[in-house]
Amino acid sequence: MENINEVYEFYNNGAEIDRLERGLGIVEFYRSKEIISQYITEKSTIYDIGGGIGKYSEWLAEQGHGVTLIELAPTAVDYAKKNMKTPYTAEIGDAREIKKPDNSADVVLLMGPLYHIQNKSDRIKALNEAHRVLKKGGLLIAAGISKFSSTTWALSVYGNGCDFIDDDIYLNMLKHELATGEHNRPEEYPFIIANAYFHTIDELRNEVQNSGFEVVNHHAVEGCVWITPKLDEKWQDVGSRNRLLEIIHATEHEETLMGLSPHFLVAGRKN
Repeated sequence: MENINEVYEFYNNGAEIDRLERGLGIVEFYRSKEIISQYITEKSTIYDIGGGIGKYSEWLAEQGHGVTLIELAPTAVDYAKKNMKTPYTAEIGDAREIKKPDNSADVVLLMGPLYHIQNKSDRIKALNEAHRVLKKGGLLIAAGISKFSSTTWALSVYGNGCDFIDDDIYLNMLKHELATGEHNRPEEYPFIIANAYFHTIDELRNEVQNSGFEVVNHHAVEGCVWITPKLDEKWQDVGSRNRLLEIIHATEHEETLMGLSPHFLVAGRKN
């Protein structure tokens, strides 16, 4: 439980506030909404499990869906309740033991839990719970962080005043991630993401499939465009953004590029 406790503290201290409104988070949020919208085409009952401060819940509620945010961190739930503009339900809960009836949801979002549970058996519990509460034919959208994300990010800024790779502590963290998928945050780096499990796309698809889902597709979220040197500036320019999106759309299913994307989504259906 040590890993879960650290994750709890990380998000209970407000780590998610504004994350999707700055830097690469803007691209992540835009693209995740774009992908999810491909699958949710009619009014649905949606459980946003591990949904943080409710960014996706708010967006989906605005579209007229019946949304319940289920989040581990009480302060995140309080924040969601105080700041929601469109009404939805927000409650404290654990992805591994969802307090909802069987076959009660059309859609389950797991946009965070699977990369914050290092123990595989607990990740399977979360997926089994998502399967249980979904109706037959219901949709699962599960997010993963790439096993290579910390390493590719560290390389992208190496030599630009952010030379973490020269620090043995940081490099050892990267080496452990590359060998095992386990991200263990060093005490010396309290500002980076809390302990996590970073998947390959094959691992995430297999976990979803082995939990009784039919995998429909997978999508790179930010794809390879995040390495653009002036991404913030280019994203603000509509013409440049559209060109970047063309590149993402052309490559979002490409297996050989999947690990380069910081995040990816797997869509599955309950048989």
